[in-house]
Amino acid sequence: MSAFDALLGKVRGCTICAADLPLGPRPVLQLHPAARVLIAGQAPGRKVHESGMPFADPSGDRLREWLGLSPEVFYDPRRVAILPMGFCYPGTGKSGDLPPRPECASAWRMPLLQRLKKLQLTLVIGQYAQAYHLPHPSPRNNLWLRRNPWFERELLPQLRARVAAALEHTR
Repeated sequence: MSAFDALLGKVRGCTICAADLPLGPRPVLQLHPAARVLIAGQAPGRKVHESGMPFADPSGDRLREWLGLSPEVFYDPRRVAILPMGFCYPGTGKSGDLPPRPECASAWRMPLLQRLKKLQLTLVIGQYAQAYHLPHPSPRNNLWLRRNPWFERELLPQLRARVAAALEHTR
C-alpha cells in the first residue's frame, strides 16, 4: 500500500468529530495523486452523505453541466480530485446546512493537498473553501508567502497572463 493510500484510508476512517455529526461520520472525498483538477468545496449534503458519492445531488448535476464534464470524467479520481472543507455531513441549521466542521481541514487538508502534485486547476466553491484558499492578507498569510516564494514567482505571472488573455477577447 502506498503512503497516499494509507493516508486516504486514515481519512476515510476518521472519527475526529463523530460526536458532533447528526448522522455519524462518513467522509466523502475523491482523490488520486494523478488528478489534474481540484474541486475545493464546502461539505457534503444529506443526499451525498447517503450515497457516499461527492456531488451526487442536483448541485453536482449543475456543476458537471457548467464544467462540461460527463459523470465518467467527473468521477474519475485520476482526473478530478474533490476535496471538501468538511468531509462529513454537518447537519442542518436554520437556513440550510451547517458550516463544514473545522476539524477536517486542520487535520487532513495540507497532508492531502501536498500529495496532489499534478494539479493544473483548482475550482474553489463556497465561502468556506474561498476563505481557506483565498485568505485575507494577514501576518500569517504573509509568513506563508515568505515560505512559499514560488507562489508569486511562478503562479502569479500565469494568473496575470490568463486574465489578460481572457480580457483580450472582450474588446
